[in-house]
Amino acid sequence: MARGLDVVHELVTAGQGGERLSLEESRAQMDSHPQPLPDGTSVTPVDVDGVAGEWLRRSDTVRGRVVLCLHGGGYTVGSVQSHRRFGAVLGLACRANVLNIDYRLAPEHPCPAAIDDALTAYRWLSAHGFDDVVVAGDSAGGGLALATAVAARDAGLQRPAALVLLAPWLDLTLSGSSVTTRAAADFMLDAEGLRLSAAAYAGGLPLDDPRVSPLEADLTGLPPVFVQVGDSDLLLDDALRLADRGWQAGVAVSLDVAAGMPHVFQLFAGAGLLPEADAAVARLAEWLDEVLSG
Repeated sequence: MARGLDVVHELVTAGQGGERLSLEESRAQMDSHPQPLPDGTSVTPVDVDGVAGEWLRRSDTVRGRVVLCLHGGGYTVGSVQSHRRFGAVLGLACRANVLNIDYRLAPEHPCPAAIDDALTAYRWLSAHGFDDVVVAGDSAGGGLALATAVAARDAGLQRPAALVLLAPWLDLTLSGSSVTTRAAADFMLDAEGLRLSAAAYAGGLPLDDPRVSPLEADLTGLPPVFVQVGDSDLLLDDALRLADRGWQAGVAVSLDVAAGMPHVFQLFAGAGLLPEADAAVARLAEWLDEVLSG
């Protein structure tokens, strides 16, 4: 591992014991991480038609460009607080204002509650005149971003300008080969934790229902998609299969695989710890500029 990844590994695994945290402990731990924001970012709470959210605004954005940011956390943990810093880093890189939302979490609110909330936020942005809406998410948030774009298409809404899926969790059946082949390399995820989260999110739905596992959805007519994943990621195969199925459906998918990187390594961008994360977000931003200016 590069020195930067060594440091990240130490930070992530520090204090981890043999026992799995309770749901309440996991939520509290995820929300307790320091959230220093890039200079020039303001935070404003907002009610998005009943969904709690916050604007992460900057003065140096491209007019009208907005990122709807959907946090990761296995659909069971995570919040606008846990992902505030990364949303701000994304906004800085993409020259966009960011709408971060607190979609409902499982097991209290299983699928499709999260999709309903994300779609509500997307409708709200459209109703407020935003045309260049990019739907982005990491891990479960990446899966939710894809499911939201599918739901928007099926509802007859204008499609998003682009999708940005970072290490997306797309197959909750965990049938991808990388769940096994990358198990030793990925210190960010474990298969048993994913299985627990998958069961909580699915509720009474089958794990292969397209709303639960958007890898199974019809991808026809979706906007350009940027998929970025590390090649040490437990969910690598989800990203690879999505790219293949997207290409088969005629979707403009850009696949970016980062050598030696674990799950959601991009979350360390802007923290001065992992140059590979900074480079990855820069590639994302370059792709987005090309797509939105085309």
